[in-house]
Amino acid sequence: MLDILIKNGTYPVFPRNTMECGNVGIENGTITYLGGGEPAARRVIDAAGKVVSPGFIDIHMHEEKFRKEGDHYCIANLMLAMGVTTGLGGNCGDLFQEVDYFRRTVENLGGAPINYLLQSGYNIYRQALGIGWHEAATAEQIRQIKEKIRADLAAGAIGLSFGIEYAPGMATEEILSALTCLEDPGLYVSAHYRHDSTRAIEAIREMILIADSIPQKFQISHLSSCSAMGQMDEALAVINEAIDRNPRLDYDTYPYNAFSTRIGTTVFEPGCLETWGKDYGDILLTQPPYEGVRCTKEIFDDARANYPDMLTVAFAMDEDEIRKSIVNRHGMVASDGILSGGKGHPRAGGTFPRLLGKYVREEGALPLIDALRKITLEPAKRLDLDRKGRIESGADADITIFDPKTVIDGATWTDPKIQPEGIDYVLLAGQVAMDHKKVVNDRLGRFIPYRR
Repeated sequence: MLDILIKNGTYPVFPRNTMECGNVGIENGTITYLGGGEPAARRVIDAAGKVVSPGFIDIHMHEEKFRKEGDHYCIANLMLAMGVTTGLGGNCGDLFQEVDYFRRTVENLGGAPINYLLQSGYNIYRQALGIGWHEAATAEQIRQIKEKIRADLAAGAIGLSFGIEYAPGMATEEILSALTCLEDPGLYVSAHYRHDSTRAIEAIREMILIADSIPQKFQISHLSSCSAMGQMDEALAVINEAIDRNPRLDYDTYPYNAFSTRIGTTVFEPGCLETWGKDYGDILLTQPPYEGVRCTKEIFDDARANYPDMLTVAFAMDEDEIRKSIVNRHGMVASDGILSGGKGHPRAGGTFPRLLGKYVREEGALPLIDALRKITLEPAKRLDLDRKGRIESGADADITIFDPKTVIDGATWTDPKIQPEGIDYVLLAGQVAMDHKKVVNDRLGRFIPYRR
């Protein structure tokens, strides 16, 4: 007898590039039946009119800050509510705690709302050595950082990330030197670019050079915040040519026309507003004492000086260019979700329903199956999750059931925690985790270590 039978739904068949009707049977955490019959099951979910999708996979998010904010989940709860079943943290060089600490915390808590993978973060270990943002690391310092990275890899990290813009003293040669500690070609590398806007193409070419110099997969992080300021056509042309030549390269993007980062970083150094063609009022602060406040010069200067870790939203990008990055033949959609004290950008709670509601249903910018591919199959392949990202016999029963007629994001610029509409069920390992906005079980997720 099946544990669960999901009947009357429509699911993607990626090898045929079709959406097909049928019933999906689950047993012991695995999809074991696909067809038109109704085998006996302990529970039946009627998905008539709904899409039975592989659980969404967020290839670019930022994990919980256990060391700073305690042993509880915040970002992962928002991920679960919008249909994410697996997420990759440790992006942009920012690993909020060592991989071993994170892994043990998840295990001690009896699981997590979603499955987690982590990268080691180069910037965090660079910072721990007291290397200034604009300083180059010495050979001895790089050696010490490599020891930390190797410890993270031994604890299960799937690779290494860099936040180049956040440490501009980090030359290409330093990055390549650090990457020599990744001896396994199956590991994964990602990078937040060096420059945006008028220098975006220069930054993209640097990342392509790095990708061509290593055997590992290389991910250009959140392309939208790099080049959706007038450079997207050229950026995509350069990237597409590079991916066609080197399929280990790819990128992710998110469906919002504003980025978010800490106000005290190098992103907001003098000249940034002029480069973006924006003014102080285009910067929204998200935390006390300026929660929900648009900047003036005085507020901007005070926040940078006295609240440097405050997450800030900058409306610096063009909506048409965001759309181009989403519908391109390459690329994945990811949230870049990050919160601080539960505050931040709505992408942390709205990315995937927004893609399906705004860009698929409302605008018809891309077909449903292409959107699903960019948030399920492609990130699963990228992360070597061979049993995820598919509705196939033998695949893991990580499943998101949504209503294509109503799915839409709810998160706003002032409240990222508002739940989306149209996400009916979320299953992890064949068990119901979320049922119509209500959490049934928030400990079904696991830390997934790298295995080769």
